[in-house]
Amino acid sequence: MVVVSGGGGNTWAKEMTIRRRIASIFNKTQDHFPSLKDYNDYLEEVEDMTFNLIEGIDVDAIEAKISQYQQENAEQIYLSRAKRAEDLAAALKASRMNPGKAGANDTAAGSSQGISSGTGVQGQYAPAAVPGGSQPRPTGMAPQPIGGSSDPLQGDDEETMRLRAERGARAGGWTIEMGKKRALDEAFSSIFI
Repeated sequence: MVVVSGGGGNTWAKEMTIRRRIASIFNKTQDHFPSLKDYNDYLEEVEDMTFNLIEGIDVDAIEAKISQYQQENAEQIYLSRAKRAEDLAAALKASRMNPGKAGANDTAAGSSQGISSGTGVQGQYAPAAVPGGSQPRPTGMAPQPIGGSSDPLQGDDEETMRLRAERGARAGGWTIEMGKKRALDEAFSSIFI
């Protein structure tokens, strides 16, 4: 059965609002469950409720269920929110404690995105300082030069240019044979018998 949401408006914003609200209430982790199956069942139930709220299916019953869950698990919800806030604060503090050698462009980009410009251990990610901010970005990684003395394909001779073109095509996931096959398939698919 397909349910069509009417009423216009911004359905994406409605969905995000509902998902944030549900996630702040149903915030148990896998540690709260004796088995992975129980945790997955919990996640599936939460997703079913979220979907039904978004689509407007049996809203009164779901709201009653949410209210009951909030009353029964108020302490756990409060503790989970407090732990999340502490984790975010610790991550933000740690990222500010390690100021790096970020350039002016990195600092401006980081501060405009709400991400601290500090660098940590290579390969780690800076936490998003603003909820709902951009995705985390790697810290402690300087731009890696392309080419340089370790590049075996330097030079302008004919063989090097051929190798560059061949490797460039393969880097994109294409081969010459794939291109030929596609051209033939498209040509013959347009012939009507």
